[in-house]
Amino acid sequence: MYSRWAGHCDGCGEWNSITEEVTSAPPIGGKASKTSSRSGKADRVAFVPLSGERVRSKRLVSGNAEFDRVVGGGLVEGSATLIGGDPGIGKSTLLLQITAALSTNLRCAYISGEEAIDQVRMRADRLGCTEAAVQLAAATDVRDICAVMESKDAPEVIVIDSIQTMYLDLLDSAPGTVGQVRASAQELIRLAKRCGIALLIVGHVTKDGAIAGPRVLEHMVDTVLYFEGERGHPFRILRGVKNRFGATDEIGVFDMTDRGLQEVPNPSALFLADRQDGVAGAAVFAGIEGTRPMLVEIQALVAPSALGTPRRAVVGWDTNRLSMLLAVLESRAGYRIGGHDVYLNVAGGLRISEPAADLAVAAALVSSLSGEPVPAETIVFGEVGLSGEVRSVSQTETRLKEAAKLGFTRALIPKRRSGKTGGLSGMSVTEFSDLSGLQSLVGSYTGPLSQGPDA
Repeated sequence: MYSRWAGHCDGCGEWNSITEEVTSAPPIGGKASKTSSRSGKADRVAFVPLSGERVRSKRLVSGNAEFDRVVGGGLVEGSATLIGGDPGIGKSTLLLQITAALSTNLRCAYISGEEAIDQVRMRADRLGCTEAAVQLAAATDVRDICAVMESKDAPEVIVIDSIQTMYLDLLDSAPGTVGQVRASAQELIRLAKRCGIALLIVGHVTKDGAIAGPRVLEHMVDTVLYFEGERGHPFRILRGVKNRFGATDEIGVFDMTDRGLQEVPNPSALFLADRQDGVAGAAVFAGIEGTRPMLVEIQALVAPSALGTPRRAVVGWDTNRLSMLLAVLESRAGYRIGGHDVYLNVAGGLRISEPAADLAVAAALVSSLSGEPVPAETIVFGEVGLSGEVRSVSQTETRLKEAAKLGFTRALIPKRRSGKTGGLSGMSVTEFSDLSGLQSLVGSYTGPLSQGPDA
């Protein structure tokens, strides 16, 4: 008898003579019986009709508006949430604050595999949540944690910090390996769903920014969150990239202080707080992150290059999309940018992936090339195609309302599909269909662009 497939029989020496025999689950007090065919396996799966009564899962609201927004209105009973981010970005700080907030009405446990109890208590003292009814533990054995989850007074919310430190004694590999991470996560998620426990798992990331371990880890959980931010900026972005119980691509904005992470209810005002008027190479982009509008400043610097291959440096945007936009400006609008160094930055440490930022980036590049600033009260958004056309984007009215709320009076946008013209009260809206329109409009605002276009 062999526990797994083998090509060679040690008894008779023959090859390919070993066959598989599937045994059914043994009854209580009895022996396992062999199945002679696969027809008997159909009885093990209970099928139900698509229509029927549905039990609504209870939401566990933490009271932290930014976190609750990202997860879809609160954690769901029996859900598994994976949180990844760079080292020192604030993952443990955020989860300790969320757990402390949830502990006012729920039984919560924080299990650390990286820190001692005293270290976690030091962080709690700095955050001012030492009085919270959170149970702490330092453990790495998955069997012990599963025993707690199956106990009578099991916690309703459990934090595992981190999954790379957990291990199952059934495997010989070390903690953090692909096999251990996959098996440990599978066991914890299975029990969490069966017992109705909200499971929060911290995951390390690789140097490329992806969560370390097998890719299947992100498929196993219900929600995947990434905690982003630049070391030189106090702002932190909690971004949802997968959510079975809410909208994806939702973000929450936090401010890192000496008392922990503070919510930022109005991110647009925060990102534009240090903006200077009258500076060439800056444009305000009205974007959409998840369900919320957000205004950020895009900064560009175009300078003559002494190098054979000019530099292209980008922070917060896609480098390939910048190369495409530079080619469109040169081929369709007549600007000679090939011999210039180009530096692009999204102020505040935010990363933008929306194509609607194309037009704002183009306006910032043209402004830097001409040396004339875009008026401070102007917002820009729209997608740029390879033929130089400017395409409409979604949620135009939402973007305009957010800009008007912050005091902006002019908007440069693509033509709307609905045929609606004009803007909000007190806001002048200019629509156009290609980059030549942007060139004339920016020229009328900022003066002639003789330094940029090819004469």
